[in-house]
Amino acid sequence: MATKDKKTSPGEFVRQVRTEASKVVWPTRQETITTAIMVFIMMTIMAIFFLGVDSVFGAIVKWLLTLA
Repeated sequence: MATKDKKTSPGEFVRQVRTEASKVVWPTRQETITTAIMVFIMMTIMAIFFLGVDSVFGAIVKWLLTLA
């Protein structure tokens, strides 16, 4: 049982897009800056964490290779 979709004209589509875009709540400049700083801090913490994990695994692999 297939139903035909109602076609939307290009003008109606543009009106719908404008209506939906007007509902978007854009962040303030301060919120954007705060979020960017938090992302940078988290990125730095994660980079240091993964550097540590990689170094530990690298040392384990080197040690295992010396046993062979």
